[in-house]
Amino acid sequence: MSTPLSTIPLTGICQKLHDIVDVEDFRDQRVLVIVPDSTRTAPMHVMFPVLREQLRGVVRSLDVLVALGTHPPMSELQIRSLLGIAADDSCEDVGLHNHEWDNPDALATIGTLTEQETRELSNGVLAMEVPVEINRRIVDCDTALVVGPVFPHEVVGFSGGNKYFFPGISGPRLLNFFHWLGALITNVGIIGIQDTPVRRVVDRAAKLIKAKRRCLTFVVAADATPYDMFYGSPEVAWKQACEVSAQVHIKRFDRPYRRVLSCAPEMYDELWVAGKCMYKLEPIVEDGGELIIYAPHMKDISVTHGKVISEIGYHVRDYFTKQWDQFKDYPWGVLAHSSHVRGSGEFVGGVEKPRVTVTLASQIPEEVCRKINLAWRDPASIDIEAFANREDEGVLLVRKAGEHLHRLHDGIGTHPGQS
Repeated sequence: MSTPLSTIPLTGICQKLHDIVDVEDFRDQRVLVIVPDSTRTAPMHVMFPVLREQLRGVVRSLDVLVALGTHPPMSELQIRSLLGIAADDSCEDVGLHNHEWDNPDALATIGTLTEQETRELSNGVLAMEVPVEINRRIVDCDTALVVGPVFPHEVVGFSGGNKYFFPGISGPRLLNFFHWLGALITNVGIIGIQDTPVRRVVDRAAKLIKAKRRCLTFVVAADATPYDMFYGSPEVAWKQACEVSAQVHIKRFDRPYRRVLSCAPEMYDELWVAGKCMYKLEPIVEDGGELIIYAPHMKDISVTHGKVISEIGYHVRDYFTKQWDQFKDYPWGVLAHSSHVRGSGEFVGGVEKPRVTVTLASQIPEEVCRKINLAWRDPASIDIEAFANREDEGVLLVRKAGEHLHRLHDGIGTHPGQS
């Protein structure tokens, strides 16, 4: 399949949705639409009004659940803006809800992944019994419709599909399990790959959902216009989208770079999500090089997980695995985030040796950066244009980082201290 040469204009989305979405799938159904939050590039403000109009008068009820994972909740005004719902719209036909991952009353246990299953699914990397918890609204619906984009992803290989159930609307135990599984395999060993152990865990857990599962997925350019859109089961629609994402979201390079300026877009308002600026670029930073996360708008490490991160800091994977008794009781999802942001490296003889330097240029103070084991730079000292057009010098500028994977031509690439 060749790389798409053009995208669907936003004005063409309405016709495309009418062409591919089978409204009969939803007749007389209680429908739960599961959507991303504002940390993903997606034309939700164009798509949702069309879907709403298509399903109006067909469904018994329509609710929207924002798949926050562990991200902070959105206000009703923010959800309305995300979905293109006007301020004067009474919205009587649509319920708007945030996922509540840390509220046990909002969750239901729908089954268990056995120790044998997790061992098989993870190729023996991680084996334990894991309860499958999910937002209980999924229990009260007839059809769950995932609507969201697909990008290369550091934990599951490619985002989208059943990932909107787990971790999008899941409870903490499964979330922590497979995030740590992804960290053990490592970011560069999993990102941009379709068939991964973590994806197998996610797909197996999704089979425990009793409601009918449908997925409207798409692949977008940087301006949110879609290259293509797909509808069907989460497994089938996601796979089709992955084929396109692999063409348009993976940029290949002949050489690594000694310094990369990775510019975080405004939608990454905390390091918890701005870490993607590291994940997507780590494979092309040379050994001993530096990656700068440039985010002058960013003030927080993480609203939800900041306290834990300030305690453990950012470290390579083996820093945790070789001192497991010290860290095993921390949330594994936070440990995974930590090791993904810090990147590849070794922990030998009590000494941590990261492969690259990760520098944070944001409103987070220097003393905080040093405490959490990241380098610091004053964002006011950085002239973005001074990094432009210097590839021949080993310097790369990425103006909107976080969604396109950068990889060397010779494959995934592994680095010292990484297996």
